[in-house]
Amino acid sequence: MKTTISISLLVAAAAWAQRPVAPTNEPKGNPRGDNVADYNILQSFETGYRWRTVGGNGDMYRSTVNYGDGIRLLSSSLSVQSREGHGGLFDQILLNTQGLGNDPYQSATLRIEKNRLYRYDLMWRSTDYFNPALTISNGEHLMDTTLHTQDHDFTVFPQSNLKLFLGYSRNLQNGPALSTTQLFDARGDEYPLFANIRREQNEFRLGGELRVLGFRLNVLRGWQDFKEDTPTNLTSPEQGNNPSDLNALISFRRNEPYHGTSPYWRVALFREGKRYWAMNGRFTYVAGNRAFVFDEFSSGANRIGALVNHQVAVFGDARRPAATGNLTFSLFPTSGITITNQTSVNNIRMVGDSFLSQYDLGTAPSPVIPFTYLGIRTVANSTDINVRLSPWFALYAGYHYSDRHIASIEGQENFGSPAPAPPDNTPIEQSNQLKAGTLGFRIKPVKPLTINLDAEIGRANRPIYPISERDYQAFRARVEYRQKSFRASAYARSDYNTNSISLTSFASQSRQYGVDASWVPSEWFSIDAGYAKLHLFTLGGIDYFVAPAQEVKGESSLYVSNIHTANLGMRFSILKRVDLYLGYSHVQDVGDGRATPFGPARYTALPAFQAAQTFPLRFESPQARVSLSLSRKVRWNAGYQYYGYNEQFGGIQDYRAHTGYSSISWSF
Repeated sequence: MKTTISISLLVAAAAWAQRPVAPTNEPKGNPRGDNVADYNILQSFETGYRWRTVGGNGDMYRSTVNYGDGIRLLSSSLSVQSREGHGGLFDQILLNTQGLGNDPYQSATLRIEKNRLYRYDLMWRSTDYFNPALTISNGEHLMDTTLHTQDHDFTVFPQSNLKLFLGYSRNLQNGPALSTTQLFDARGDEYPLFANIRREQNEFRLGGELRVLGFRLNVLRGWQDFKEDTPTNLTSPEQGNNPSDLNALISFRRNEPYHGTSPYWRVALFREGKRYWAMNGRFTYVAGNRAFVFDEFSSGANRIGALVNHQVAVFGDARRPAATGNLTFSLFPTSGITITNQTSVNNIRMVGDSFLSQYDLGTAPSPVIPFTYLGIRTVANSTDINVRLSPWFALYAGYHYSDRHIASIEGQENFGSPAPAPPDNTPIEQSNQLKAGTLGFRIKPVKPLTINLDAEIGRANRPIYPISERDYQAFRARVEYRQKSFRASAYARSDYNTNSISLTSFASQSRQYGVDASWVPSEWFSIDAGYAKLHLFTLGGIDYFVAPAQEVKGESSLYVSNIHTANLGMRFSILKRVDLYLGYSHVQDVGDGRATPFGPARYTALPAFQAAQTFPLRFESPQARVSLSLSRKVRWNAGYQYYGYNEQFGGIQDYRAHTGYSSISWSF
């Protein structure tokens, strides 16, 4: 888990620092478009060829970058506008696409509008998701799926005081996957299993909005259906990952359909534009229903070579109603004072039945454990005040309070007795109150300079999880300077949290620092650069078993991360015909400074835990792009980008990739 978090932070930072080298965003054609009959038309296309070469772990490249070879419609844009605002069937058409033609990330957006009559919006996306088999799972956990999403929204009378909404959304994910199962007891073997992922979600929406007497009322009724029907099976008899033992799996079948529907209401009321006050309220209710079945059957030989037939059945259905609401009042007694109070309520429940049964050779050694109820209710209130004392100084403060109550009911029925005992319906309850205060300042000592300082301190008496916020404090500072074509800013943030309870303890420290600047001294040159550092320290107590009766206490889980992110970009325009871009991004987690996985013992003497306390790695990506204007409407483009990924403690997942493209963009 810690490795995954570190990789996710690194890849997210790299994506934030620098976009892929293609498509090209240089302008082409007449910026005012061309007039055809009663419409003004502006359109452009960029099509070309992508190429790549990959060395090292190609699966890791696919999970983070995934661009391949081939001809692509890198981007396209179409704008059709009625010149007088009174077209025939439509007054506006906007169409934008990116990556069509088998890019791993493809998208298209479309808007068609007739003034005062209708507006139709479409958004379509296709994402290839590849999760490589990590080395810690012997290469037996992976997923290679494609996610298709689409959203359709149709609005009738979009500019009037009465609007009507119609909408439809669909998500579909499918593709192969590989996982493992352990059979037939805690000392059994692991076996690879094949799965064909099938997940589908559909949503229908109907609603409207009414403006009257200064109020705006928005009502939406929706129906959301979800289903997952992913079968898992054994492709052939398996000896398992340890072929030298007596464990063997002859046949295996698992079906676990999961279906649900969530009809919902959303209501929002707004009162804006008043001189001294404003109000808005929102309410949502979802009447969720879920049903699932887990049916698994396996046969083979256990660790002593005896024949075993193992069957597990879990099934249940439940109602999952959820209601949320919030009401916000804002007061403006003077032009320099704003007082805002918000009250919110959140209540979610799971009510139903869920049962588990397990059979070995026709006997039921395990009890049936029914689950019947879980409810979480949270009431929160916050008051914030913002006071502008002068044009150069303002302060804001706030107090937040929340009360969360959790209740659950579950019991146990022992099979095999003449008269099984009924479930224990005594609820288990827990409450938690959180109180937090905020204070901040905004200072402008001189016109180009702005300084923001704020802090938050919170205390919770009984958080639900060991890693939840209990005694925490957060401090923020930001300085920004703007002067004509130059802008520079710097920020610092710190978040500390300690949560010590009777079972275990947890503490986390997070500190972030960053600077960024941009400068446009002339129309032919610009530069922007940035640097950020993220320090993360977490320490938690752990209690675990190495055998059914051997409990280990007193150990701690420590993780240290220090991520440095730097990016630089420069743009040149040469003779108004050639546009050149040079960029570089570098992201590196230096860990805690140790040179080997088994560094100095910190909070544990176990080598396996020491190796998981930090995960140093590096990611870098230089790029270059050139765009040559061949005519007023045609440009030739080319680009190159390098991706390098390196793990300090092991090079199994390292990769290096050279990617590039050449394209022609034109407008007509």
